[in-house]
Amino acid sequence: MNHIHTYIHTYIHKHTCLTKNLPLPTGLLLAALCAMSAAQAQDAAPSEPTYLEEITVTVDRREQSLQDYAGAAQAISQEDLLRDGIGSEFRNLSFAVPGLNIANQEGNLEIFLRGVGSANNTELGDPAISPYINGVYIPRARALGSQFYDIERVEINKGPQGTVRGRNAVGGSVNIITRRPRLGEVEGYAQADFGTKSYRSYQGALNVPLGDTVALRLAGFSENHDSYFNNVGNQTLDAAGVEDELAGRVSVLFEPNERLSIYTVLDYVQEGGTGYPGAQLFDAFNEGFTFEDVNPRNVVYRGTQGKLDNELWGITGTVIYDFGPLAVEYIGSYREMDFNQTNASNDQVTWPGRDTSAGAVNYDSFSTVYWQHASESNVHELRLYSSADDARLNWTAGFFYYQEDQNVGFFSLNDRGVFYSGTEFTMPVVEAESKAGYLDAIFDLSDKMRLRGGVRYTDEEKSRRGIGGNWTLGLGSDGFGCCFSTRLGTEGFVPAFQSRPTFEAPDGNAAASQFLIDGAVSFGARDTVVEQLAGVVDGSRPNGTCVDRYDTNGDGSQACPANGQHSFFQVSGPSQQVGDASADYMDWRIGFEYDLADDKLLYAIVSTGTKAGGFNDNLDVGLAPTFSPEEVLAYEIGSKNIVDLGGKPVLLNASAFFYDYSDQVFQSLQSTAQFGADAGFSLLNQNVANSEILGVEVETAFDLPADFNFAGNLLFLDAQIKSGSLADVRGQDFSADPSAANIDLKGNKLPLTSKINLVFRLQQELSLFNGQLDWQLLANYRSSYHLSVFNEDDIVRPEGSTICGSNDAITCGFEQQQKGFWTLNLNARYRYDRWQAEFYATNLLDTVASQKVLVGNAANLRFLNLPRTFGLRLRVDI
Repeated sequence: MNHIHTYIHTYIHKHTCLTKNLPLPTGLLLAALCAMSAAQAQDAAPSEPTYLEEITVTVDRREQSLQDYAGAAQAISQEDLLRDGIGSEFRNLSFAVPGLNIANQEGNLEIFLRGVGSANNTELGDPAISPYINGVYIPRARALGSQFYDIERVEINKGPQGTVRGRNAVGGSVNIITRRPRLGEVEGYAQADFGTKSYRSYQGALNVPLGDTVALRLAGFSENHDSYFNNVGNQTLDAAGVEDELAGRVSVLFEPNERLSIYTVLDYVQEGGTGYPGAQLFDAFNEGFTFEDVNPRNVVYRGTQGKLDNELWGITGTVIYDFGPLAVEYIGSYREMDFNQTNASNDQVTWPGRDTSAGAVNYDSFSTVYWQHASESNVHELRLYSSADDARLNWTAGFFYYQEDQNVGFFSLNDRGVFYSGTEFTMPVVEAESKAGYLDAIFDLSDKMRLRGGVRYTDEEKSRRGIGGNWTLGLGSDGFGCCFSTRLGTEGFVPAFQSRPTFEAPDGNAAASQFLIDGAVSFGARDTVVEQLAGVVDGSRPNGTCVDRYDTNGDGSQACPANGQHSFFQVSGPSQQVGDASADYMDWRIGFEYDLADDKLLYAIVSTGTKAGGFNDNLDVGLAPTFSPEEVLAYEIGSKNIVDLGGKPVLLNASAFFYDYSDQVFQSLQSTAQFGADAGFSLLNQNVANSEILGVEVETAFDLPADFNFAGNLLFLDAQIKSGSLADVRGQDFSADPSAANIDLKGNKLPLTSKINLVFRLQQELSLFNGQLDWQLLANYRSSYHLSVFNEDDIVRPEGSTICGSNDAITCGFEQQQKGFWTLNLNARYRYDRWQAEFYATNLLDTVASQKVLVGNAANLRFLNLPRTFGLRLRVDI
């Protein structure tokens, strides 16, 4: 096997022989030196001819060699997903793609690429890096890693995709392409993985021909493992992060002749376990510890057991008919998702010297978060395109339609709350619709030069109806003392969400009391809500019924009035939620391609991408109702080359890009109540910034002596906010004032963007015992990056705020910078005939890194990468 072919075939994995913290000019020089050293090394290599095999991709909606594609893209095969240590974990794609950051927040996958991304993963949000399966847009990015089995490749397209693919993608796309049935062949495979943390994974596929024109392919996948967190609290609870997944896929291909192709795929995913919450580090930082001082995987679990139940399925049909110079393609898809998660309750992480005994930690606390998210989506696309191979004009014109119905439930409850017991958002009706028409073309000016251009018009609408806001109970004790607390969420609590009898916001104490009672299918065994509200609905006890027990009267200073009712009584429920947003916009691209010589391409392109806007929650604290679409205007120039050095081919590609990022949306946490640090929060989306992103990317791949080869990619990225301001939620003091003072963001770096992004791969293949032994080392380096847009700037606090005695962000518990780090993945594989065995180590250095943060008043919630794992993989091909 040719080693360079291995890299190009899976995609030209972008890496360069560069070391930590090298400046850009040095990096570019070193890339050239790598190529020169490769040429010198070829003199000692065997004399057999070396070649680079073309890789066919569809990143531009037509089949072409990746080296002929005038843009930045990457394609990773099924084989290299395993060898790179990505496996079925979607987050691990960042191992192989520089500038890619993927976080998993409560099951929501958030993708950032080259500094562009979106943290709005609610029903109101849209991804900035759009996910696809077989070219079909996936609106809710959950459990995508469970589709990483029996696939041809994953294509990552970098930069705006405004005129060529599905729904607009402002920063790029990730397309999972499953393996198609093969006519006239019986083939397949079976594979089993065993690893640390009781990891078990099984997958396989079987291709069956049904006559000469029809083929059926069956594929299945299962995976389960223990948690990657360590429970240092209540040992009767399972920590978050346990996974139990099952997936299956049935594909049918019908090709009666060369003109007609009908391809249908039915897929199913069942995802269980204990969920994906993060690690709360605020108290540890307030104790004076840094991220490096603690193990953020050591979590004090208590109260509610985390649980995940996520079911997804979809069916896609693709029909293509080639009329000759013109071909027609129709793609239709229907998908359903039913996501339910109960966050594992915890009392933050532990730190050196922390007392986690029952006397120091209240293990009888069931404060947690419940999620429910159901989605039904339809995607239809009709595309006409030129199919003549010798035509000077190649064009595509099409119409795209997307429609989604959702219902959503979110309940953040505060067990033992005083004047606040929880925040509920239940939306039985959430609708979205997007329609677009597009035209894209490439025209050959000569044998060497081509012009390209495209335009797209999009019209979108969103709406939502439901209820949202706080469960508030103020319950006075004897002598108008304050206050009895409310138990909520104890063993057996199940929120009602869509099972509520009404979604009309309550008015008055009686209606509000009934509304709260209707908010649960069942209250917990030790909940007090129903008992404390007794008599209010029928008017027999206007101030409710006083409950005096150890877990409601705090330190014992509260006592019930003689009449058995609360001395004062305040109750309120969620308010009405009504939201609508619509927008229409144009996207375009224009550029050229020029063949400098065979295997040498020069290109330049200017393009735009737009991400839909939307609206926020309707609360009584002055939230902005809508936010506008955000747009990227991108300029990119690049060159793709396979050069002959010493008679051997060397891959050497480079590109430079500049993004003008306008109306950028950032999120902040807004209080939904004004009763101290335990108040609920809502995410507020605002157009607050204009940013600029400058980048240079260099990649190379070449053979070395002794059957080694090397591939490397370096991305230099400078992403800076040029203007904008945002409410500094770090300084909010909800006990005094729910507002937050604005902080000037000018000059701050965009979050999750490293200046230096480096990936390289060293591989060797040898003959051994009539088989083949190969191994590879995959290394990834990211220089430091900020986790939030505040960049650890000094806190800006409103007048009168008593939060923290200092404006220093670090002192106040808001450490927000991830230091630079390396990850190393090692893989060794032996293949004999149809059999192979593989050993792998992922994150060999056991690097702990934060991939996302939620920051707000008394909140520094981190979502982490995965720890070191070891495993053995066995496979047989049929």
